[in-house]
Amino acid sequence: MVGFEGVRFNDTLRYLIDTLCVGGLILFSRNIESPQQLADLCRSIQAYAKRMGRPPLLISIDQEGGVVARLPSPFTTFPGNPAIGKQDSDQGAIDFAEITSRELNKAGINMNLAPVMDVAPIGFDSVMKKRIFSHNPGRVAHLGSIIIRYLQKNRIAACAKHFPGIGHTTLDSHMDLPCLNKGRDELDSFDLAPFRAALKADVLSVMLSHVVYTSIDPDWPASLSKKVAYDLLRNDLGFQGTVLTDDLDMGAIAKHYDIALIIRRILDADIDIVLLCHTLSTMRSAFEEVIAGIKDLPEARKRCAKSVDRIFRLKERCVELS
Repeated sequence: MVGFEGVRFNDTLRYLIDTLCVGGLILFSRNIESPQQLADLCRSIQAYAKRMGRPPLLISIDQEGGVVARLPSPFTTFPGNPAIGKQDSDQGAIDFAEITSRELNKAGINMNLAPVMDVAPIGFDSVMKKRIFSHNPGRVAHLGSIIIRYLQKNRIAACAKHFPGIGHTTLDSHMDLPCLNKGRDELDSFDLAPFRAALKADVLSVMLSHVVYTSIDPDWPASLSKKVAYDLLRNDLGFQGTVLTDDLDMGAIAKHYDIALIIRRILDADIDIVLLCHTLSTMRSAFEEVIAGIKDLPEARKRCAKSVDRIFRLKERCVELS
């Protein structure tokens, strides 16, 4: 799943679909001018994929509301998760999910990389403080689950992020690699509670964070960790849906690992979707490394086949496949 420049269908998109065989795109503010332009862009993308004999693409966006919202006016603006969390009722979460799913459907977007299921302690200067619903794991679990259900009821795939929870971080992973020295018991009782609720709400996808959790895997960030993605998320919690990384162009990963190592780690960890939002040369290298891994590693071939199945099950829920 990759990002691109431009507000119209262009040669870069042709290259991404034809040559790199991308299965999904992510939209940013740089791709959006108006509702009509956005709908035309998404329609052109899917029409070209169909014409080239490709499956329909996942077209995703980060539309959390508040400080992370890619859709400008006249799309509906929302105050964000903290404001929803402070309301006495669930109506704010319901309204956000209903209106957002309606506008995304009309635009041709089929996946929202939301809700944020992170939770931070009261008084802690979390990097996520402007994006979380509450300091209470139960409240985050409840509101996030409502948004998941309403988005997916309206055929917008939801994504619970950032597993297994980044509320205790003060370092922004866009800049560098955070490390959390939290015990497993604390993670289980605090950070993981909202994600368990998301899985119970049948969330279709989970995004892995770029954070090292020393009590789970002291050697690798969650987005490159088999112990997190496979042992914890799939085996311990029983998640059978689609797992994706956070953006691999972020400093937490790009500053510390080369793309060959990144892809080998991802292939080994049962992760389904690589997210690359900005750098075309890295997208090209990632594609080449995936192909090489599939050719060279029989076990990676088997895991990739399972990933393809999971991605198609996701698309069956939110994309018109005919």
